[in-house]
Amino acid sequence: MKAITKRIQKFSRPGVILLATVVAIITSVVVANATQSITAPNAAFISYNLAPGANSAAITPAANKSVLVMGCSTANDPGVGQVSLLRYPSTLIQWVGLESYYSQEPITQGRSGIAGTHIVYIDYAHWVDIRMASADTILIHNNPVSASTLAGNVTLIW
Repeated sequence: MKAITKRIQKFSRPGVILLATVVAIITSVVVANATQSITAPNAAFISYNLAPGANSAAITPAANKSVLVMGCSTANDPGVGQVSLLRYPSTLIQWVGLESYYSQEPITQGRSGIAGTHIVYIDYAHWVDIRMASADTILIHNNPVSASTLAGNVTLIW
């Protein structure tokens, strides 16, 4: 113990300050490299109010990126549905997700470039769905059988 005390006493005051400065710099460098950069995601929010048989305007998901598409119906038969999709430009869209439960399997999956192809139901009665509008776009559709104007919203996050 006396040897350690003598060594500490041998350090000059400027030496101790220099050592403390070096330790502070090394600590700062380590902390700076340990921080994580988080970027806010891009999002699009689309409200709809569709008469029976009507379609929304075409929606173009981001290309070559995973896009989360969440939709809900807020009128008459409320429900929710979601898919993760990937758009291959000018070719097709591929998806997997969960549709609003009614009496069928709640899992939806597929890939298509053909207009009219069903992607996901977003209301309980399976009247409102998101479907293909083209190889690059999707749309919201209210089935003519519904006989009601239905409203809700769809959010895309990428």
